[in-house]
Amino acid sequence: MPGFGLGTWLGIKKETPGDVKKNEIENAVQWAIDAGYKHIDTASIYDTEDQVGKAINKKVAEGAVKREDLFVTTKLWNDAHARDAVVPTLRKSLEKLNLDYVDLYLIHWPIAQFSNGTFYDADYLETWKGMIEAKKLGLAKSIGVSNFNQQMLERLISKSSVKPAVLQVEINLNLQQPALREYCRQRNIVVTGYTPFGSIFPNKARSDAPPPRVDDPTLVQIANKYNKTVPQIVLRYLVELNVIPIPKTVTKSRVEQNIDIFDFQLTHEENDLFKSYDKNYRTIAPKAWMDSPYYPFEKN
Repeated sequence: MPGFGLGTWLGIKKETPGDVKKNEIENAVQWAIDAGYKHIDTASIYDTEDQVGKAINKKVAEGAVKREDLFVTTKLWNDAHARDAVVPTLRKSLEKLNLDYVDLYLIHWPIAQFSNGTFYDADYLETWKGMIEAKKLGLAKSIGVSNFNQQMLERLISKSSVKPAVLQVEINLNLQQPALREYCRQRNIVVTGYTPFGSIFPNKARSDAPPPRVDDPTLVQIANKYNKTVPQIVLRYLVELNVIPIPKTVTKSRVEQNIDIFDFQLTHEENDLFKSYDKNYRTIAPKAWMDSPYYPFEKN
């Protein structure tokens, strides 16, 4: 699994059709492949699988990359948690992607929820059996989970002969999850980090979000030292935590910048500074799901 990826989530907006503008994700994926990305992350709920697939197939047809050299991830949404729904749902994703297989298929959330918003009692252990079937059929090379807490992982591992290959969770300066990362390290589960920038951009930070921001003088000084930007040194820190970041952007220059972080290394003191920003503060915590018996986060 390549140690860096492109995220393709632009937000979930279902009010009007075509919220994912024109071909912005298709362009971003093409720019990413041109810039050396080998890892593309999408999900059925993102409504971007078709654009991701168009970009991948175009680049493969051009000879810019081979399909087997790319690592493509997609995810099972909450409304398809019944064991017998997993394989048909993945087939639909593959149809949109126009691919024969994905490299990684994730249970997006441990929460089972109908499309009308009501919860239903589908145990993720049963969902996992469907995921195993998808892997056996060759539709997914590997399978894993997203937004599971440590207790959920322990339960899944203890009740199944197939261990998740990957855990995808929010990881950024304000939410570094050291205990969960260590648990995964000991069990050889790869950790992918979404929302890697957290609250560093002022226009995206909630009023209660702890520092730092992208204009923090100390971070700017460190970035200048390496001739990098603050977002680049943040991504570098996550890589040094053995996390695979998947930043999202539809801006060509940022696509190229984000992956340009492998020609320097942070000092011990700089790592300690970044560690000090961990406040266990979640950017993504869907409070509307708290009533689900499988809600994975703190309820305070």
